[in-house]
Amino acid sequence: MKTSIATVSLSGNFREKLDAIAAAGFDGIEIFEQDFIADEGSPRDVGAMIRDHGLEIFLFQPFRDFEGLTGGLRAKAFDRARRKFDLMQELGCDLMLICSSIHPDSLGGIDRAAEDFRELGELAAQRDVRVGYEALAWGRHVNDHRDAWEIVRRADHPRIGLILDSFHTLAREIDPDTIRSIPGDRIFFVQLADAPLIQMDLLYWSRHFRNMPGEGDLAVTDFMRAVAASGYSGPVSLEIFNDQFRGGSPQGVAKDGYRSLIHLMDEVRRSQPEVPVDLPFMPARVAVEGASFIEFASRGHETRTLESLLGSLGFKKAGHHVSKDVSLWQQNEIRIVVNQERGDFAGTAYNVHGTSVCDIGITVASASDTFERATALGAKPFSQPLGPGQLSIPAIRGLGGSILHFLDGSSELSKVWEVEFRGEESCDTGDAGLTRIDHIAQTMLYEEMLSWSLFYTSLFRMRKAPMVDVIDPDGLVRSQALEAENDAFRITLNGAEAHRTLAGTFLADSFGAPVQHIAFATADIFETARLLEALGFAPLKISSNYYDDLASRFEIDEELLSAMRQANILYDRDASGEFFQLYSEPFAGGMFFEVLERRGGYRGYGAANAPFRIAAQKRLLRTLEMPAA
Repeated sequence: MKTSIATVSLSGNFREKLDAIAAAGFDGIEIFEQDFIADEGSPRDVGAMIRDHGLEIFLFQPFRDFEGLTGGLRAKAFDRARRKFDLMQELGCDLMLICSSIHPDSLGGIDRAAEDFRELGELAAQRDVRVGYEALAWGRHVNDHRDAWEIVRRADHPRIGLILDSFHTLAREIDPDTIRSIPGDRIFFVQLADAPLIQMDLLYWSRHFRNMPGEGDLAVTDFMRAVAASGYSGPVSLEIFNDQFRGGSPQGVAKDGYRSLIHLMDEVRRSQPEVPVDLPFMPARVAVEGASFIEFASRGHETRTLESLLGSLGFKKAGHHVSKDVSLWQQNEIRIVVNQERGDFAGTAYNVHGTSVCDIGITVASASDTFERATALGAKPFSQPLGPGQLSIPAIRGLGGSILHFLDGSSELSKVWEVEFRGEESCDTGDAGLTRIDHIAQTMLYEEMLSWSLFYTSLFRMRKAPMVDVIDPDGLVRSQALEAENDAFRITLNGAEAHRTLAGTFLADSFGAPVQHIAFATADIFETARLLEALGFAPLKISSNYYDDLASRFEIDEELLSAMRQANILYDRDASGEFFQLYSEPFAGGMFFEVLERRGGYRGYGAANAPFRIAAQKRLLRTLEMPAA
């Protein structure tokens, strides 16, 4: 199956769209009529330009309000069709999409529509083109692919076929398995789009809220399984109407689209091995076993500030790199790498972002399989010259300029810490009971959240938690957690919609560095708080009003409440368990660390506490920014 995307899915002028589509790896396009009309080239020139990009023109669309008309309106519809067929011949495209009519004067009736298409089929044969009929979810008389198929079946013309669109089927809650009985050779084209489940007018929903397969809530994989089972082997195309995408980077949207299509078809192939799916092999989505390391780019006095904070959290300086200015700080399963090199990627990251997380190491079942799948999904490999004693670790460029390294326990990669680092003589800081990384919080613009979510869930076996609103005194932040199996690895994606929010300010001040905080787990947060105090850790101060309110909202033992107040520990509870958390003061432009304890089956992230944590952080930041008297 060849991959395609509708030009209407991207922002920019037509030529910018073609550049982005070709660079993303698509085989061809659906050319949207408005894009062609707005271009200054002739039909032949436009067709040649598309082919010069290495792309095919799979479909010309849309042709509206054709069937069910009478008299002069019917004659005009056929005249319009002749003109479009001539245009298609000059473009070098042999298939046109006709969507079911919404014309107020159109008449219903399966046989009437079939007769119109039979006659149109003769006209198409004269021009050596084909016509595909699609049921719009809001069509006046035809809004179900089953009725559209019946019209095509009764038209009984080799130039007339069916076009299927996942949105039009799934938005009306039509069982996609009804597609399995349609002969695959009578399906001329397949369009795909996902969408969040929202109760609203179908046309408005479709025109503004579609997104890539895997980014929404519709059963697009089930739809495509049914299509594949029919025997269809033609192009699979994205047709996405989305306000954010129209305002976004065409390169980014095209890359997301390609990733979503390849991931979707891989899922179809794995669930139905008997159905041929003509795509290159790639490994299955990979199991994540944990965070291997978090690497900071830093320098000078900022490094000293960071290392002092790590020491107050109980981390020990466990080693120094054999050939680079890189140190390793460790506590139980947690590894923090501090990189002061000037000539490698960390040096570039520091120049752009200041002290920031520049690299995340992820422990996976197979590093080679992860790398292979990531590159098959369109990720760019990352490498830099190796210094003496360094191992070659598979790595890719993530989104937002980040780097991801993949390690596993079945190869020499498991020895990286012994091979690349030499132990320190003195490790006089004490263990504070931090056991592992609970989650990493990444901050991005709200309109980028879908891209980040798709990136992780198409590569790793991760599930999406429901999106929640995080209330900042100066705006709203949307947050969604992605969680690996057995909760071995968690990422929270935080989308900033306003620059005055803490998340938005962090993005602006750090020039887009995505990791804003790292949460460490402990088995006993009160004992950890005691140890941290002895190490000189400065917790974020929480207002006394917060604890007075806790007493009114929850039944909390007075002794426990007092201990939380004294240690600046925040609290939440759900039906499954309890949650305790405390924070460091912000550093490096708004980054911070979190220490947390989960009790019982609590699965959240303390979103109810976010307004109070943010208010405390903003108070402190304002104090730090005040000029000296």
